[in-house]
Amino acid sequence: MDADVVAKLMRLSALHVAPEEAARLQAELGKVVAFVDAIQAADTAGVAPLEHPLDGVQPLRPDQVTEVVRRERLQAGAPSVRDGLYLVPRVVE
Repeated sequence: MDADVVAKLMRLSALHVAPEEAARLQAELGKVVAFVDAIQAADTAGVAPLEHPLDGVQPLRPDQVTEVVRRERLQAGAPSVRDGLYLVPRVVE
């Protein structure tokens, strides 16, 4: 990571960095790039991709109705209802 690349990144991202911070940023970005290169160098041949990094199984509850919706009671306080639907004023003409 050289100073020209850092300057271009700052220009593209519309960030302004003080000159003394640019050198530190250049070193930190260089470490990030080196880390990514090290990860990409790892041999992953024969390794199946994971859906999730943990091997746990999600416990699921049975799919059963646990309560009954009483539409009439819920709509009793609505200003306007017709055929079980809430009526609202038109906002787009």
